[in-house]
Formats: sequence, C-alpha cells, structure tokens
Amino acid sequence: MLSFFSNTHFIMNKIVVKDKDLAKAAEEGMDAFLQCFIDAYLNAVGGELNAETMPLLNGNQITLLAYHFFREEVMDGGFVQLIHNGWGPFIFDNPFAKAMRLFGAHDFSKLVYKGKKLYDEHKDELTKECSDDEFMALFEKFEEFDDLDDKFIEMEEEVTATIAYYVDEHMDDFITVEK
Repeated sequence: MLSFFSNTHFIMNKIVVKDKDLAKAAEEGMDAFLQCFIDAYLNAVGGELNAETMPLLNGNQITLLAYHFFREEVMDGGFVQLIHNGWGPFIFDNPFAKAMRLFGAHDFSKLVYKGKKLYDEHKDELTKECSDDEFMALFEKFEEFDDLDDKFIEMEEEVTATIAYYVDEHMDDFITVEK
C-alpha cells in the first residue's frame, strides 16, 4: 500500500514549472491549471506513483496526485472502478479525506469518508481478480456506491475549483515556479 506519510526519508526533487507555462494554463481554466502540476509530478516520478517514486514528492504533491487519480477513476467508472483498479488503499487507507478538508473541500471530504466506510465493508470482493463480465456485475451488486458517484459528479467542478484555489494560495508547497 502506498502511504502518504511513511517512515521513508523524503528525498524530494525540486519540481519546477516555468512561469509562462503556469500562466498560460491558468488562463485556460482550473482544469488546465491543476493539470500543469499533475504533469510535472508525473514527469518527476517517471509516470508512475509507487513506493519507490513517492519519496520524490511531498505530502501536498501526493495529495494533489491522489485527487487527480480519484477524479479520473470516479468520473470514468465510479467508486467501484476506483477500488477495483487498485486505488482503494491509496485513497481510503491514507489521510486523503482529511487533506481534502484541510484544502477546503469539506463536503468532498465527507463523501470520501462515506466511501471509506463502504470500501472497508466490501474491499475484499471489489478487489479480487475477475473477468470483464464479473467486473460489470459489481456495479449492480454494489449499488450503494451509485449515490456517492452521483454526488461526486454533482460537486466535482466545485471541488476542483476549491483545490485549484488552495494550490494557487499555497503555490510554494506544490511547485517551484521558474521565470
């Protein structure tokens, strides 16, 4: 399991984005603005966040990447897909929900805690290997996730805006901006 806060010594790289690139992304909107950070982080970790690459990032950077992966998975296939694709431990067994509250996304944090409760109840079945047909059947079997999916889709734009605002206000915690 990937952990945000482990006993690993952090050897963080200085992750740099050019000021002009960040300004251009900001002009395009909050999604492009956050994607500028995500792309820099993914580049720093060689495209894959795992136990070996995680020490290259700080807690805020990892949290922003966690939101990125959460958002991608849930918008594509809901909480069931998020969990089945292996992101459950990263999202629910780490302080992601607490970090989202600290970022100002209070309602989203509550939603993640509700997801954790369901994840803890059903993770064994949701994470076992299965065929495509068995995977599709999981959506019918675990319909209690549907409400969470719908609530996230309804709040996603506001959550993303809240996170973008937090990142903008705490830029030095997320990236080094170079002229």
